[in-house]
Amino acid sequence: MEHLTLVQKLAALLLPLIFAITVHEAAHGWVADRLGDHTARSLGRITLNPLKHIDWVGTVLLPMAMFALTGFMFGWAKPVPVDPRNLHNPRRDMALVAVAGPGVNLLMALIWSVLVLVGQGLLASLPEVAVPLVFMGAAGVFINVILMALNLIPLPPLDGGRVVTGLLPLGYARAFAKIEPYGLPILIGLLVTGLLGWFLWPIVQATIQLLPASGVVFDLFPLLIQ
Repeated sequence: MEHLTLVQKLAALLLPLIFAITVHEAAHGWVADRLGDHTARSLGRITLNPLKHIDWVGTVLLPMAMFALTGFMFGWAKPVPVDPRNLHNPRRDMALVAVAGPGVNLLMALIWSVLVLVGQGLLASLPEVAVPLVFMGAAGVFINVILMALNLIPLPPLDGGRVVTGLLPLGYARAFAKIEPYGLPILIGLLVTGLLGWFLWPIVQATIQLLPASGVVFDLFPLLIQ
């Protein structure tokens, strides 16, 4: 397939994006629930239903605007509330809750990469099913790996920042946590200057190369964003 129409790109990207960011949040809630804080469960946030997690700006408006302007989509869901006071070991458990999000994105990337292989196997017999599945699988791999890598940046309020806070000695952790109000401006600055892509892209490439069908995924990615 030499090119994709706008509608085809949107169809390939939308479902993987929605599940990447909503399952990410559900994973935070599920781990917190297992570790003693049932806040997310009481609010109905431990669910794969995207409607429970959608943030209309981060999950809908921003991805659509980015797609219209750049041909690619990115976004976020409503954060799952966690009360550290209810956790068995608050500092350690908050780090575990934080790493659950990127961890489930890696798992979803693996699942999408397997679906790429399934689609390849169906190309000869069911091309009308196989072609969309292969493109959607490739999109799912990239979206989930990018989301995983981005969230692992050691910068509060990203998940990586939460993990670092949980691992540092208490005094250093408190000092490090004070960066949080400046985290989003720092992230935007890194994005605008191009430093964010310079840092993330090698991690994204290395991770995808470990997954099944990585060659096909890399071949199809330009068609999804051009």
